[in-house]
Amino acid sequence: MTVTDTARLAASAYTVRPATPADIDGARRIMLDTLYREFRYGYVPRWHRDVIDIPGTYLDDPRHLLLVAVHEGEVVGTTGVRSAGPAHPPHPRWLAERYPSGSTAQLVRVYVDPAHRRHGLARTMVHRACDFAAVTPGYERIYLHTNVKVEGSGAFWRSLADEVFDARASGEHGPGVETVHFEIPMPPRVRESVHYP
Repeated sequence: MTVTDTARLAASAYTVRPATPADIDGARRIMLDTLYREFRYGYVPRWHRDVIDIPGTYLDDPRHLLLVAVHEGEVVGTTGVRSAGPAHPPHPRWLAERYPSGSTAQLVRVYVDPAHRRHGLARTMVHRACDFAAVTPGYERIYLHTNVKVEGSGAFWRSLADEVFDARASGEHGPGVETVHFEIPMPPRVRESVHYP
């Protein structure tokens, strides 16, 4: 996290931290609101099981993490880290082989309530998620894919990550989903300021 991110969060009275059981309902609300209101395709069981089983996916596995952004006691943003890569299919085989499950930290559910955007929350959560991946044994790469049809998502990810594959022409997720795959450079593995339960 940069000094600018820290200053913006402090001035805005936001807190970014690992989720606790008390945050589950708020985190799920942010995730489902994003899937239905912004992505407009809603909950798809084969893609979104983690949204229903937040404890089993994020809280019970020491190699997984769910970060929440909190404002006045309410969860207003999420970012997850899971030990997974892009599954084949629908993704190309070469991509699944490049980012195998186990050694790949996949960033997921980087969502911020629209009323709380432009405060550096997503960027701060992504930096902290990457720091977590860097200090968690076994992770070698940080991968994500996003629907660049969502306003601002392409520019946001290109400011943080390297584009690996533009899958829009393939239509791998079906109509209305414009998927682009990214890799974020792994931060240095030793970060004294990073402490996770």
